[in-house]
Amino acid sequence: MVDEQNAYLKTQVLTARPEQLTLMLFDGAVRFGDKARTSLKEKDYEASFDALSRAEQIVMELLTSLRPEGAPDICRRQAGLYLFVYSKLVDANMTHEPAALDDALRVLAVLRETWIMLMAKQQENPDEAATSPAQTPSSAGVSIKG
Repeated sequence: MVDEQNAYLKTQVLTARPEQLTLMLFDGAVRFGDKARTSLKEKDYEASFDALSRAEQIVMELLTSLRPEGAPDICRRQAGLYLFVYSKLVDANMTHEPAALDDALRVLAVLRETWIMLMAKQQENPDEAATSPAQTPSSAGVSIKG
């Protein structure tokens, strides 16, 4: 069953459009954040470390995938949000305090919803896609399965 899930996820990643990959990264970061929250409440610090580390890697992938050529101001603001989220994840990992994690997850939820709205707008108006800031994550180096 696990091999089938891995094969399905691999196929999803390899066939996804860049904007879908970004959404998958948001989903993965939130999923690992939720796992970390549960682990922190259970005082399972090893599991919380693993989940938070995975969420941190995903946020770094989101940060490095920004392409400011088309909209440098928007990308700069987006980078600031990603750095805030990353610092909160690191803080939660070091202090074992769920409050920092909750801050990160709130921002991730807003970023995810905004990304979904941007994807919907892009589908409605494909000509405007060229003016949107590009975020093109690579599928290498970060695992979103959990």
